[in-house]
Amino acid sequence: MQAQELKIAQIGNSRGIRIPTGVLRRYAFTDTAIMIESVDGILLRPAQQADTKMSWADTAKEMAASSEDWSDLEAASADGLDGIPWATASIAAEAPAIYQVTQKKMPRKRS
Repeated sequence: MQAQELKIAQIGNSRGIRIPTGVLRRYAFTDTAIMIESVDGILLRPAQQADTKMSWADTAKEMAASSEDWSDLEAASADGLDGIPWATASIAAEAPAIYQVTQKKMPRKRS
């Protein structure tokens, strides 16, 4: 991601920014945008953007078309994770702490 400074321009009685055409095309903006405000800043996204997942076939096509290096896959598959019983994987990195509750004896009051 690259930071880019944009000028704030007067547009009628309002103010706005001009987004470069390449950015609009890259993110498929058309006539409207959704603006989300957060403590980190403002996020703009296309209004018609759907949060759909790619199918397995489309994912495989994308992976085949990319120039990603998969030569380390065999080394990663030898890490021993296949021996872990994942169905019962409620195992944390450390053993859970065992706390023992003890009752403290209070001294008796003398009357």
